[in-house]
Amino acid sequence: MKADQAKHQATLPTPRSIRRACGKELYRTLKRLKQHVPEEKMQEAVDRYYRRVIENLEWIAQNHDNRRRLADWWDESVSGEIAELWSVDRDRLCRAFRDAFGG
Repeated sequence: MKADQAKHQATLPTPRSIRRACGKELYRTLKRLKQHVPEEKMQEAVDRYYRRVIENLEWIAQNHDNRRRLADWWDESVSGEIAELWSVDRDRLCRAFRDAFGG
């Protein structure tokens, strides 16, 4: 592979960076919801989100530059579990996530 091709290839993120990103995204979402969630439920949500990202890592890495597509995936694959865990309206959660994520 040539040098200019290599710099345009997306490398897979480390598990630590994925977990930190999941935590930040959910923290920003929660701030936009303006609702308190206990720390243990927040950690459970991060764990669930992290697991889903790891399961779909290849697809997410391929679409890393398309925030709208990633937010659509989150709406379909993750939001239902987290809305139930946090006892919030799923549509409201999805809007808050999109606002925080930029999708």
